[in-house]
Amino acid sequence: MDKLSAIASPVAEELEQFKALFERSLVSSDPLLNQVLTHIKQRGGKMMRPILVLLIAKLFGKAKNATYHSAVALELLHTASLVHDDVVDESDKRRGQASVNAIYNNKISVLVGDYLLATCLMHASRTSNEEIVEVIACLGQDLSEGEILQLSNVSNATLDENVYFDVIRKKTAALFAACTKAAALSVDASPEEVEMARLFGEYVGICFQIKDDIFDYYDSLEIGKPTGNDMREGKLTLPAIYALNSTQDADAFRLAIKVKSGEVTGDEIARLIEYTKQNGGIDYAKSTMMAYKDRAKDLIADIKNIAVRDALFCYLDYVVNRVK
Repeated sequence: MDKLSAIASPVAEELEQFKALFERSLVSSDPLLNQVLTHIKQRGGKMMRPILVLLIAKLFGKAKNATYHSAVALELLHTASLVHDDVVDESDKRRGQASVNAIYNNKISVLVGDYLLATCLMHASRTSNEEIVEVIACLGQDLSEGEILQLSNVSNATLDENVYFDVIRKKTAALFAACTKAAALSVDASPEEVEMARLFGEYVGICFQIKDDIFDYYDSLEIGKPTGNDMREGKLTLPAIYALNSTQDADAFRLAIKVKSGEVTGDEIARLIEYTKQNGGIDYAKSTMMAYKDRAKDLIADIKNIAVRDALFCYLDYVVNRVK
């Protein structure tokens, strides 16, 4: 049994119900659309967010119809955002598999992403819960704003850690927070429990993104993207931001400006990566990630449902210790 399967064991039955509903959501009578949806299904995924939805629901009660439709709606929104991101980033790979736009074209990718968004809204409506619908709608806004904020920050010469966290809260943490908040709402948790769940999800999402950013400084076939990929796209993440701000090295800062301007070479990226490692950037990012992990653990430390609480502790461990 892999680690995520072990983490999901308290909600194994619920996860099977989710998978069946999600599978049905990715079927169409149109041959071309169905072909693309089948391709999307084939790349699978670790089901990290649905597992989180089901665990949080079980933390406060028992999964209901609204829980399953929330989980499907959120996974569809996430999937749609990935399809659209691949078009924006001109990516030809997704989880080691050819992206939709690489096999078909940008027009089909955008339209399929739109179809997934529409299907997401349909499942959101089937929760029959106005607060959950609002959570999912606001998430759509946050994901778009996060992408635009990141793009606008590429041309900004300032290396501001606060801007970095603004971006990842909207781009990544918002999705995890929506999962945990919707889950709590779906089982009629109290307002205090709903806010605690939302905050837990936000902290998980911040840990997840910092870990992803650390990956970019190491070469690994398992991760599925080349070293320095973020820098090639003009992005400077937490490790480099810390190293540059803490040393104020003029030569390194000139490299950073070249990254942001899109004029950097592969050798220069390698130099900046090594500079970041040598000047504490990775250690700082790891310690920041672990601090958010501890905050998340503290939020649920006193929960009486021991089996689910421990599964959530293991979920946090998985997020910060994963190798891809």
